[in-house]
Amino acid sequence: MVQTFVSFSKKLHNNFLISIFPRSFIVAHSSPSLPSLTLPEIGSNTDGILETLVAHWHDVEPSHSETELAGKVCDLHQFNFLLWHEEDIARSPDVTDTKIAAVKRAIDKYNQARNDAIEKVDDWLIQELEHQNIVAAKDAPAATETPGSAIDRLSILELRRYHMREQLERADASQEHREKVAEKMIILDQQRDHLITALDRLLQEIFSGKRPLRVFRQMKMYNDPAMNPYLYKSASNSVA
Repeated sequence: MVQTFVSFSKKLHNNFLISIFPRSFIVAHSSPSLPSLTLPEIGSNTDGILETLVAHWHDVEPSHSETELAGKVCDLHQFNFLLWHEEDIARSPDVTDTKIAAVKRAIDKYNQARNDAIEKVDDWLIQELEHQNIVAAKDAPAATETPGSAIDRLSILELRRYHMREQLERADASQEHREKVAEKMIILDQQRDHLITALDRLLQEIFSGKRPLRVFRQMKMYNDPAMNPYLYKSASNSVA
């Protein structure tokens, strides 16, 4: 998956990293030592992986060497990282319309990859349930959110916490600004703790057979040339 991602990333937006990082930072680098994930209580260690990689990837080209469940989590986090920074570029008043159009296309592709990665986290967990012969009762209630979706939220939360901390450290920021940011950091930290606890509880219930795990298929249509009317009409006109 890592090799596939790197190839996809370079083809999709070759100048992306250079646009947000100094060239001296864009170097090949192995991932730092990361916590292991042992089901079902993976909340804290998952967050540790996400928090570590957000900081690490701001210094080097985003990549990882994890496999199994941790690899799926890192793949998802990688797409969220790239998506976050593309969206920052799109909001800049200084970029050209041509650049914004290119960024918008990159955002669509990264978001599609992100949604696919969420499902792959859940698919991995379903395979593990089958391997352990864990089957929930037919009348067991399903949760409205899957573990993959919860990890996606945690990934975005760690990106938000990293950039919020940057605001605390801004040399040009006023004391009032820093105080407001500090209040927001308290809330973000509380949300992180609650989400970690909720993820652990959900996985405990799933792996004890109290809840089924049903993958929520996104069925995104905007990148599908057979589903997006602008894409299939354009293709039809080209043939004509």
